[in-house]
Amino acid sequence: MLFNANHDRRLLLLTKLAEVAYSSGNFKLSSGRTSDHYVNCKPVTLSGNGLVLTAALLLEQVEYQSIAVAGLTLGADPLVASVSLAAFLAGRELDALIVRKNTKNHGSCSWLEGPLPPVGSRVTVLEDVVTTGTSSLNAVNKLKEFGYEVSRVVTIVDRQEGGRATIEAEGLELISLFLLQEIAIKAKELKSTR
Repeated sequence: MLFNANHDRRLLLLTKLAEVAYSSGNFKLSSGRTSDHYVNCKPVTLSGNGLVLTAALLLEQVEYQSIAVAGLTLGADPLVASVSLAAFLAGRELDALIVRKNTKNHGSCSWLEGPLPPVGSRVTVLEDVVTTGTSSLNAVNKLKEFGYEVSRVVTIVDRQEGGRATIEAEGLELISLFLLQEIAIKAKELKSTR
């Protein structure tokens, strides 16, 4: 049997998300909606092996023309940093930007943190979980205000609750590593084998 590194990384990350990030129950989401499913990627993206797997898979989806990755703080912070590092280790220059939810009221008072690329540069937005798409669009709109070109959002999980349609309605492409349904099915499989 041939070794397929991408398939193996994807399966490892899916398993980790199902074991560590996924919960079923009754949850209120940041969008204000309630759901029977909750995915908190931070325990995965803030662990060494989870972050390495996530960074490798996200990097594969970053547009080659992009010279930076960016995302809305807090969920995207480890994503943009790790993808920038993974790119460097692969011989590609790709800076990381963090988009604040609110402007700083001291120092530079900036909305963006990181090495700012030249105006007009292509930036790919990274997200941990897309539900309605609002957080992704907040990051995209702030980057566009600064003069950057954004055409793609890459997320770890698409909850399949309208976020894709919202993002695509703005002329953007959404690429998701996983659908919520995949993670829920994997979590159920893992639970049945224990």
